[in-house]
Amino acid sequence: VQLQASGGGLVQAGGSLRLPCAASERTFSSFAMGWFRQAPGKEREFVAPISWSGGITYYGDSVKGRFTVSRDSAKNTVYLQMNSLKPEDTAVYYCAADRFLTTSVTWDYWGQGTLVTVSS
Repeated sequence: VQLQASGGGLVQAGGSLRLPCAASERTFSSFAMGWFRQAPGKEREFVAPISWSGGITYYGDSVKGRFTVSRDSAKNTVYLQMNSLKPEDTAVYYCAADRFLTTSVTWDYWGQGTLVTVSS
């Protein structure tokens, strides 16, 4: 299972970023996908998982109403659209895949992280 997250960078508070995560076709068609993040000195937390069909999504309380997760089957890519970014959103963002959709952080497969830094 290969996952490739990208799109991180430096953005000012109130700005937006979109993070794509490309997956192999086999992974994408049958696995739930999820976004997680880990800030310096903190534990990894779930941000926004999405079912294999795209019909079910969850959001962490801290990102509800600001972040949107989606998936594009034609491109085998899952996206995290982040709007109204806050300095506390600064973290390394990871995408992950698992056969089961869950809000835990114990997913089976992980990509490398992409750093998002939000300046005040």
